[in-house]
Amino acid sequence: MKLLALIALTSFAFSQSPIAPGAQLEKLATGFRQPEGPVWKDGLGLLLSDIAGNTIYLWSPSDGSTKPFLQPSDSSNGLTFDHEGRLILTQMAKRRVSRRGADGTITPLVSNYNGKRFNSPNDVVVRSDSSIFFTDPDFNIPFGQSTELHFQGVYRVSPAGGLKLLDSTLDKPNGICFSPDETKLYVNDSHKCIIYAWDVIDDSTLANKRVFYTIPAAGYADGMKTDSLGNIFCTGPTGVWIVSPSGVLLDKVSMSETPSNCNWGDADKRTLYITAGSSLYRIRLLTTGIISPHSRK
Repeated sequence: MKLLALIALTSFAFSQSPIAPGAQLEKLATGFRQPEGPVWKDGLGLLLSDIAGNTIYLWSPSDGSTKPFLQPSDSSNGLTFDHEGRLILTQMAKRRVSRRGADGTITPLVSNYNGKRFNSPNDVVVRSDSSIFFTDPDFNIPFGQSTELHFQGVYRVSPAGGLKLLDSTLDKPNGICFSPDETKLYVNDSHKCIIYAWDVIDDSTLANKRVFYTIPAAGYADGMKTDSLGNIFCTGPTGVWIVSPSGVLLDKVSMSETPSNCNWGDADKRTLYITAGSSLYRIRLLTTGIISPHSRK
């Protein structure tokens, strides 16, 4: 475990910042080719995708070791758990969203819309009603394969398995998360560094699309999560940008490697794990994150 620089409060940080003065960013592991999609599970540790390495790794909090968990992973990206404690993963090489059972069996859930293959499903989140929401940009369509959809969508998979297109207007939909009460859905348009918000109506309909926050830096937005207060933690240019529920920038976790995604972990849900560059990091924060009960099964 390598200790990095102290995280300094910058001029745009407000008193509501979840970063305590003197908080430290730690590098836990390195050597990954393209780390993404960290997700915590009590009793297991932290899983993360290595997209280019075609592997899901398990990082152990007990001894800091990292070992393959699923190999090959079919270029998995976003990871989460359903309400049975099963791993939900986007598999870009197969252009699908899948589920890994307790016995290790991989079950494809959705792979096409109206008979046309998805682009490359990217990030994914499970709602409390067991529905699955995911984004489908065209970042990683397998080499030699064609684009079949003329848009890049945000989708919902119902608990019964039905697929619904929720939005087809974003250029590069990427990171996706809910507000703590699940009344709002957030999705970022990656290359524009814009986070959009929608109201969630009747569990399956989005309304009142609006710009929630635009990151004031050159680069691209990637994975994002919310904490228990509704603050958004969006990975992007030079670090993890922390934005209040009202769209006010609170602070930033500055990083030397470009972050790709983040998620909460540890028993008290106050540790933010971050994938970036070729490495895995963590930082302890003042607020608690959202770890749904299904990640504890």
